Amino acid sequence: MAFPALLSPAVADESVASVIEVLQDQLALAREGKLRSVAVVSVSSDGEAIGTQWSCRKGDLTSLIGKLTVLTHDMMASRE
Repeated sequence: MAFPALLSPAVADESVASVIEVLQDQLALAREGKLRSVAVVSVSSDGEAIGTQWSCRKGDLTSLIGKLTVLTHDMMASRE
């Protein structure tokens, strides 16, 4: 399969830029060895697909679930 020599530049709106910023922040922390567990939930641009990924040390599972619960409550509260 041949890949194009140049990719067409994507226009990053405010929402896309925010996603990229969050991911870059997490990547920087990982590269610095400051992360040992992470969880990501993503929604496709058309809203049809929701994906989850995580990398978690066994001992961090309960704490990570607890923080995700707090995040869920914060997100629900911000909708109102």
